[in-house]
Amino acid sequence: MTKADLSVLFLGKADDEDCTRALEFCQARFARVAFCLGRWGDEFPPEARDWDGDYIISYLSRWVVPEYLLDRARKAAINFHPAPPEYPGIGCNNLALYEDAKEYGVTCHHMASKVDTGAIIAVKRFPVYGEDNVATLLERTYECQIALFFEIIGIISEGKELPTSKEKWTRPPFSRRQFNELFKITTAMNKDEIARRIRAISYKSWQPYIELEGYRFEYKPDNTE
Repeated sequence: MTKADLSVLFLGKADDEDCTRALEFCQARFARVAFCLGRWGDEFPPEARDWDGDYIISYLSRWVVPEYLLDRARKAAINFHPAPPEYPGIGCNNLALYEDAKEYGVTCHHMASKVDTGAIIAVKRFPVYGEDNVATLLERTYECQIALFFEIIGIISEGKELPTSKEKWTRPPFSRRQFNELFKITTAMNKDEIARRIRAISYKSWQPYIELEGYRFEYKPDNTE
């Protein structure tokens, strides 16, 4: 297979199997691929700051790409967001479960200076079931996301134009403050509200907490060791 004569900057998540697959897919299809992988809290990589080329591709990246660097992408700077346009920002799958969404999905979009506001390229959707929790929803989200990645990167590597979706972001990006607020359970909440928060947040070591008369108690479900 002849590699497309394009230069790419790939930004992704460290130690992630799907991210590794995405990077290898790019390396197999593009002539020049620079890449940086990181974790939450990592400084934006110095080696990426002077990049200049055709495409910036962000896949589960932990960084907000500076606007000056977005402007250096001669063809496009695109991101693969693990949520549909109804859920921009962070904690998207948590909010979808909290709102009892019946459908979820993933979005490929052009990057803009403000996170999750750029023009949408493509969306893939799938149903959310009543028995879904954070773990099961994340699993299907990542399966859908890598499939969309292969599809869009295949289009780019074949020299075709990126598609344009008619879909739009439907709300401002979900913030860290709003996400953190979902963890809180109080005595003023009814049984339904408490159940919604437990479903939306409980995942491995991340669990809701209960506030009672100034004290904070960590919630621990029966199946958590």
